[in-house]
Amino acid sequence: MSDEFAKKAIEDFPLLKAGGLAYLDTAASSQTPQVVLDVMDDYYTKYRANIHRGLYDISEKATAQYEQARKDVAGLIWAQEDEIIFTAGATASSNMLIYALEQTLKFESGDEIVTTVMEHHASLVPLQELAKRKQIVLKHISVTKDLELDLDVAQRLITPKTKIVSVMLASNVTGTINDVAQIAKIAHEVGAIFIVDATAAVGHISVDVKELGVDFLYFSGHKMCGPTGVGVLYGKKEQLEILYPSFFGGGMIDSVTKNDATWAKDISRFEAGTPNIAGVIGLGAAVNYLQTVGIEKIHEHVREVFSYAYEKLSEIKGMKLLCEKDPQKNVGIISFDVEGVHSHDMAQILAGEKVAVRAGHHCAMPLIQEIGVVSTVRASFYFYSTKQDVEALISAIKKAQDIFSK
Repeated sequence: MSDEFAKKAIEDFPLLKAGGLAYLDTAASSQTPQVVLDVMDDYYTKYRANIHRGLYDISEKATAQYEQARKDVAGLIWAQEDEIIFTAGATASSNMLIYALEQTLKFESGDEIVTTVMEHHASLVPLQELAKRKQIVLKHISVTKDLELDLDVAQRLITPKTKIVSVMLASNVTGTINDVAQIAKIAHEVGAIFIVDATAAVGHISVDVKELGVDFLYFSGHKMCGPTGVGVLYGKKEQLEILYPSFFGGGMIDSVTKNDATWAKDISRFEAGTPNIAGVIGLGAAVNYLQTVGIEKIHEHVREVFSYAYEKLSEIKGMKLLCEKDPQKNVGIISFDVEGVHSHDMAQILAGEKVAVRAGHHCAMPLIQEIGVVSTVRASFYFYSTKQDVEALISAIKKAQDIFSK
C-alpha cells in the first residue's frame, strides 16, 4: 500500500481535497466524504419528513432510508438489525446503557464493577456515578509497561461479585487494540455483563460483536466518516429483551393511560422521540463508503503510515513516544511528549504550520496519570493520511524545538 491509496481517498473529502492541511486528528473526529454530505442534503431537500409516522411518500422514504441505515450498521459489526439502537453518540450510548442497567439489574452490597484505567471519560464517569448511587465497588484493570491491558490483573479483579465489566476495544490515547474477547470470557465465567466502548475502533479495524463476545457495544459516527451527533448502541438480543428503557417519550410507546405506560416490543422502545434522521442516514452512507474502500485495506494503510511515523518520531532527540509500538495492535494513534516543550505549546506551533493534532489528556485522565505525564500531543492517522503529512509533522516538531531552545 502506498500514498496513492490515500491520495485517491483524499479526492472524496472536500476539506482535504482543498489542500494545505496535514490533518492528523481523526481520533477526535474524522473528515466527512462527499457521499455522506450528499445523502444528508438529499434528505433535507428531497424527502424531509419524520419517520415511522406519516403514510405519505416522503415520510415512507425517510423511514425506509433510516431503517436501511440500521441494516447497514448491523452488517458492519456482524449484528442483527434488531440489535442496533441509534443514539446521539458514544457518550449518549454509554449514559443511556448504564441508566438502563441500573433499572434492570439487582445490585447488592458488596457487588463490584470492573473497568480499566484506559477508559474515556464518557465510559468511566457513568460507571463512577452508578457505583456511588448503588454504593458498590469500582475496580480498574491496569496497563503493562507496553501500554496494554494486564490480563493477569483482569483475571484477578473479575470475581463472582462482579456485576459489570466495561473495557475499551482500542485506546484513544495509545492506540492499543485490547484483547477484549479474552476479557469477555473471564467476565461471562462469573455471570457479569460485558460492555465494550468501540469508538476508536469501528471503521478503523474489523469489529465482529459475536467474535468479541460482547453483551453491549457502542461507538460514534463522527470518528468513522459519519456526521456528528449520531452514534450506535449494540445490544445482544437476549439482553435487550430484558433491558429496561432509560429514555421515555413518543415513538417508544405501546400504550399510555393517565397514570401508566407500556413500551413497544421492538427496538423502537429504546429510541424515544424524533431521532437525528439525517445523521442516521449519513451514518449509513459512511458505513457503505467504508465497506467499499475496505476495512482491512484501511487498517493496512494506517499500519504503514503509523510505522513510518513511529520510526521518524523515534529519531527526534528528547521525544518520548507513548503508544502501542506494534502496528498490528494499534488503530493508528501516536501520543508523544517532547522534552522542554509543553504539549499545548507544541500543538499551537504545529497548528501554525498547518498540522492538525490534539493536545491534552484526551478525556482519559486516569490513563495519562498512569503513564506518568501531565498531557500529550496526539497524532492520529486514517486512510487519507499520507507520508507527506508525517513529514509535515516532523518538520513542525523540529521548528517547535528550535523555538524553545532559544
